[in-house]
Amino acid sequence: MTDREPRQEFIEELAATVRAGGFVRLTLGKPRGSDQTLRNLMVRPVSLRGTPHLLFVWRHERQDITKNRPLEEAVTELAALVGTDFHSAHLFTTGRTTQLEYNKKGEPRLTHGPATEEKPTTTHDRQKSRLLPAESQVWLHALGVTTATGAVREGMADKHRQIHKFVEILSHLAADAALPASRPVEIADMGCGKGYLTFAIHDYFNRVEWRPANVQGLEARPELVEKCGEIAQSTGCARLSFHAGDIASAAFTALDVLIALHACDTATDDAIIQGVQAGAALIVVAPCCQKELRPQLRAPAVLAPALRHGIFQERHAEFATDALRALLLEWAGYDTKVFEFISTEHTAKNVMIAATKRRGTSRTEESAAKVRELAAFYGVKTQALARQFGFVL
Repeated sequence: MTDREPRQEFIEELAATVRAGGFVRLTLGKPRGSDQTLRNLMVRPVSLRGTPHLLFVWRHERQDITKNRPLEEAVTELAALVGTDFHSAHLFTTGRTTQLEYNKKGEPRLTHGPATEEKPTTTHDRQKSRLLPAESQVWLHALGVTTATGAVREGMADKHRQIHKFVEILSHLAADAALPASRPVEIADMGCGKGYLTFAIHDYFNRVEWRPANVQGLEARPELVEKCGEIAQSTGCARLSFHAGDIASAAFTALDVLIALHACDTATDDAIIQGVQAGAALIVVAPCCQKELRPQLRAPAVLAPALRHGIFQERHAEFATDALRALLLEWAGYDTKVFEFISTEHTAKNVMIAATKRRGTSRTEESAAKVRELAAFYGVKTQALARQFGFVL
């Protein structure tokens, strides 16, 4: 078999399903072009004035660019992109799912799976696909974010903005993760609080992407669990449930996505280890109150005059803690991104760590050395996530 045969087979199947009407969607990832801001390309069928087209959504770091293409023109364009500009292609059809992946040597591998549960949709949504659908207005109102007419309530503008920004970020992260296509996606939102983002997660997968997902919200306060459960039931969120409990003692046998935003101090580490042990393909955390390392920090002498100021000590502890978390996740077999979740104008707790499970080797001596070197630099002898991994600093 030549290197071109898996690629050619994939392109031929793509063209056939587009022409026969069985095409549901296509995701192209692992971009190899010159544009460093490009993350992926999402393609789905649409109908424009009664004529079938394919909608291309080019997803960049800070914007989405959409284009409509007639079917044959779209197939030709996609054939030129697969295996060249993109080294990952996931085709979802009513007959089966097909995946084309290139390894680090540039060698293609073609695999097949069961048909997706999704159905083709040709509705042309002129709103940005990353935003929540109209159905979300019901729970936004029930949670006190908006009025009955859909206007944002006074004092809730920042929360409303945060919800939509999170959905936008999630759309990009989910596209890069190896999420299942032949069964519902299993998602847990740890320490979900009042459930704003939990509802948003449910609607993004089930009502925007039309990708079945079972979403569980875990919260320690039973009164919030009861309230969110009632709203989920009354607003028709059949795949959404809420449970009382704490992060450390939660038990998940299998997860595809784990999310924990603003879990305090080492609760973020508890959430990360839950995701890793459950085999999550995507882990998203926004840490806060990173207190554990502050008493241990022994930075080089040149920093001592600056670190006598409490605010610098606090920020230094936050940096050291989250940097160690990112390196430990990379050692455990994940690719990580650390970025600003939302402007500090709206919240100071704005750092997000996103980890996508990768194929191939993990827990190498090289990646372990990076963790230990950073810990040694700061004089850190113990750290919660390292302890839970059984990793000796």
